[in-house]
Amino acid sequence: MRAIWKDTVLATSDDTVVVENNHYFPADSLRKEFFRETSNHTVCPWKGTASYYDVVVDGETNPNAAWYYPEPSSAARQIAHRVAFWKGIRIEP
Repeated sequence: MRAIWKDTVLATSDDTVVVENNHYFPADSLRKEFFRETSNHTVCPWKGTASYYDVVVDGETNPNAAWYYPEPSSAARQIAHRVAFWKGIRIEP
């Protein structure tokens, strides 16, 4: 699977985990140069507290477009050390 924004591949992996229709990519599959941590956090009742990355390509920022759970709940342990995407980022085989 590949995560793509603005014709740029952000992550590639044959090992994604699908939860609630979102592909969670291994953190080490991300091309780190396109990611910038943010101070944004949200809470999911069953997964825990999510942290976010801005995605930056060619000087354009897609704010809070990637998220991860630094300490997922035991019910969501399969997404530990993984990142998911939204806000126009395409997920393709």
